[in-house]
Amino acid sequence: MNYFDTKIEFLKGVGPQRSDLLNKELDIFTFGDLLQHYPFRHEDRSKIYQIREIHGDMPFVQLKGSITNIETLGEGRKKRLVARFTDGSGAIELIWFQGVNWVVKKLKPGVQYLVFGKPTFFNSRINITHPEYEVLTEANEQNRGLQPVYSTTEKLKKKFLDSKAIAKLQINLLKEVHDKIHETLPSYLLEQYKFVSKREAVIGAHFPKNTQILQKAIARLKFEELFYVQLKLLQQKNNRTVRYRGQVLSRVPTLNEFYKKHLPFDLTDAQKRVIREIYQDLKSGHQMNRLLQGDVGSGKTIVAFICMLIALDNEAQACMMAPTEILADQHYQGLKEFADLLGISIAKLTGSTKSSERKKIFAGLLSGELKIIVGTHALIEDTVDFQNLGLCVIDEQHRFGVAQRAKLWKKKSKASPHILVMTATPIPRTLAMTLYGDLDVSIIDQLPAGRKPIQTMHWYDSQRLKLWGFIKEQIQLGRQVYIVYPLIEESETLDYKNLMDGYESVDRAFPEIPKSVVHGKMKPQDKDFEMQRFVKGETKIMVATTVIEVGVNVPNASVMVIENAEKFGLAQLHQLRGRVGRGAEQSYCILMTKYKLSKDGRVRLETMVKTNNGFEIADVDLKLRGPGDLSGTQQSGVLDLKFADLAKDNQIIKEAREAAQSVIKKDPDLQQNEHRVITKQLSQLMKKGAAHWGRIS
Repeated sequence: MNYFDTKIEFLKGVGPQRSDLLNKELDIFTFGDLLQHYPFRHEDRSKIYQIREIHGDMPFVQLKGSITNIETLGEGRKKRLVARFTDGSGAIELIWFQGVNWVVKKLKPGVQYLVFGKPTFFNSRINITHPEYEVLTEANEQNRGLQPVYSTTEKLKKKFLDSKAIAKLQINLLKEVHDKIHETLPSYLLEQYKFVSKREAVIGAHFPKNTQILQKAIARLKFEELFYVQLKLLQQKNNRTVRYRGQVLSRVPTLNEFYKKHLPFDLTDAQKRVIREIYQDLKSGHQMNRLLQGDVGSGKTIVAFICMLIALDNEAQACMMAPTEILADQHYQGLKEFADLLGISIAKLTGSTKSSERKKIFAGLLSGELKIIVGTHALIEDTVDFQNLGLCVIDEQHRFGVAQRAKLWKKKSKASPHILVMTATPIPRTLAMTLYGDLDVSIIDQLPAGRKPIQTMHWYDSQRLKLWGFIKEQIQLGRQVYIVYPLIEESETLDYKNLMDGYESVDRAFPEIPKSVVHGKMKPQDKDFEMQRFVKGETKIMVATTVIEVGVNVPNASVMVIENAEKFGLAQLHQLRGRVGRGAEQSYCILMTKYKLSKDGRVRLETMVKTNNGFEIADVDLKLRGPGDLSGTQQSGVLDLKFADLAKDNQIIKEAREAAQSVIKKDPDLQQNEHRVITKQLSQLMKKGAAHWGRIS
């Protein structure tokens, strides 16, 4: 057994009760788990302040002095302990509201203490509430400097397992395991990047002697973490290329006919480049796994249709999976128009498809008569199978979990189906490299000719009359308008009220103009009916919650008004803005907010006004939000990062990927002597599940 798998209860100072708490509260079960419970920051305790220097706006301070007086004040819940503390330059009060009986036994007047805490100014006096304190000794006077701060919980603190107690356990642990911390990177990488050893890095991350040592430790651990993420992804990519044959889809007669006779517009250079990249994959004999990124309106759907034609030309079928019925329906309508021109059979399968219709679809797919199927999650049900599935297009990738996508592999086909994943959420390069490192990435970074960039304005509620005037002008020019209200997920009733209040004020401003209302509480058929009225131009204003974020395509709609815009995330604002600007007319997006905004809120709105570039927006979004909720990283279980920050560690990600690429190139199966450390570490990671990556598709 690996020594680091030793149960935590056997560490000096833990025992069964504490071990039980550490299991439940912090997921710490073994020596290895505790060692990897790194501090989230370090406090600089190198300086001792004098009381006369202290004021209420300071962060944490450290003092040296003695207690002259202790008293307990108040009764019951208002009971508190007040100790007068002095160092000769002045005096302050130390106050405890909790654990009063315990603290009072510990404090001794006249003894020299080291005290650490946050000073506050209250009742015209400076005090420190719940300070840390310890009797001054020669050892702790020497060992000042950087002190680790560990995350803990209220339950643990009640059982005296605060940050300081965890630090003591870490000291005990490091004594035990010091000689057992082995190297996890090959020596040539350590030399190339001038990294400290693994042992120095671990000790330096817990108990650094100074900030330089801390920085070196963190740099080494960040690199290692990202290096193994990249290595795993690149290995998968390699294995897949070797193991999974793909059908060879090389014939293109129907595609040529479509180009010559039916293509309604010229493709952009970016679309042509992407189609060439995909075609290379489809005829290579290896299974394609490609991520297609393109902003809203960049023409991904036509690219997907062209790729489907290549599959059909080679006696295979194609499917397209979308996250919602509205989106599936829109794709179906768009693709059917082209399929009909070429006499290709196409059908739609969603949760609301009637069972009689389903039987026909299932039979058509099995016999091979039905060539293209568009649908929602319904496509991955076990009852759906094909004669030969050649290409699967997945739209809005991050809405589908890894397990769901893996089901597509089990559908009947002559070889693994080719997978094309499409997303309109631009993913910053660093995140794409880390999340989709085993996918090839194609980007459509050009809008179709004749499209004018959308003009974005940020107006305040006080400019409401100006807004009504602007909407009136646009409607007189024959355009249509969206007015969107945020979804406040805690309460459907609140959403509904917000929307209805909004609708009433729109109705008062434009009594004579026909309007549609769409919200989450409506039945699907009522929602569709209202949307269709807007699509046909029967209504001129669509008042809606964010249900329209993905879906409806109305080229005549040229104004998007987003109410309470500060309540939306950047990615969502960008998606909503993409609902307009689909025709040749100038389009506008107006962000309405109250005057008082948070700092992040202001950055989001300024970014929207400044740029239409989805990748720039995604970069800002990543910096503001962190990678957690971007692209559903949680559900793919890919990123369990303790040190690296995908928003800030751009350079390290690049270096880690380059290093991983050179290792795989040099020694694909990691057989060489110098790579033994890598093989060993990889098997450890796989065992722990830290590298629990499902195949991305």
